[in-house]
Amino acid sequence: MADTALITGITGQDGSYLAELLVGLGYNVYGLVRGQNNPRLPVVAQLCPAVEFIEGDLLDQSSLIAALEICQPTEVYNLGAISFVSLSYKQAVLTGEVSGLGVTRMLEAIRTVNPRIRFFQASSSEMFGKVRERPQNELTGFHPRSPYGVAKVYAHYITANYRESYGIFACSGILFNHESPRRGLEFVTRKITSGAARIKLGLQPNLALGNLETERDWGFAGEYVDAMHRMLQQAEPRDFVVATGETHGLREFLQVAFSRVGLNWEDHVISDPRFLRPIDVDSLIGDASRARDELGWIPKTSFEDLVTMMVDADLTLQERLVSQVGR
Repeated sequence: MADTALITGITGQDGSYLAELLVGLGYNVYGLVRGQNNPRLPVVAQLCPAVEFIEGDLLDQSSLIAALEICQPTEVYNLGAISFVSLSYKQAVLTGEVSGLGVTRMLEAIRTVNPRIRFFQASSSEMFGKVRERPQNELTGFHPRSPYGVAKVYAHYITANYRESYGIFACSGILFNHESPRRGLEFVTRKITSGAARIKLGLQPNLALGNLETERDWGFAGEYVDAMHRMLQQAEPRDFVVATGETHGLREFLQVAFSRVGLNWEDHVISDPRFLRPIDVDSLIGDASRARDELGWIPKTSFEDLVTMMVDADLTLQERLVSQVGR
């Protein structure tokens, strides 16, 4: 009998990649959606036609219980969150409700319906914030610097609490930055690759960004969802850092992206104070030794290949949009 998975955040970058992976492994896959009018639903339906959508809301306990009773999953992957860090400053309470308490609601639903369900929580490297050591591993202390990071810390600890208190197979993947052509346009990486493509095609003259001094550990989202699945196949639930172990500056990202389209980024990128956060995380780099040793998970896509992949996809997308307008 095939396993059944329920994915929250199915319309996001990670949700679509995870759905593709699980369908390929023979799972019955359900995606939790707040309503059937989500504009990204058709995209996911096209990418993963085997996925069934079921209504539910991380703000509504009863809807989560109903969703679990209907689809009877063996695994739940909680990828749903207010995931844009800058937005969390403007909607701090909502971020706490969805990204923090939403996890408690789902865990309570699992405890109520079937405590044998295995649960994955998408934790974040933003929890480390003002880092206490380099690189960061599963034992590194947290010092979050945004409402998003604070909410993720709560979610991380409540997941561990349900594991220890009720024996639920609940674990967190501490995911460092992971990108892809499916990344939302509001995120700085996709903003850069889309901007480079549009500038190359003469669709815009410049690209306005905030802090150019940040450094991140960037990996490919399509590989990170494999680590999520591997975590739920282990004999015992444990938390794992998922990262490449390399750090790159935003200026380096810009250099690779604009070079791909034959441009000098310094001729087109401006720093705009409107995009600065009240406080920022300067540098993150993860130590994924536990994931390598216990899960057998190793990232394969290099930083340069990741940026190139995203630029090429955005160039193709913008060229197609231009051709459609010209018809």
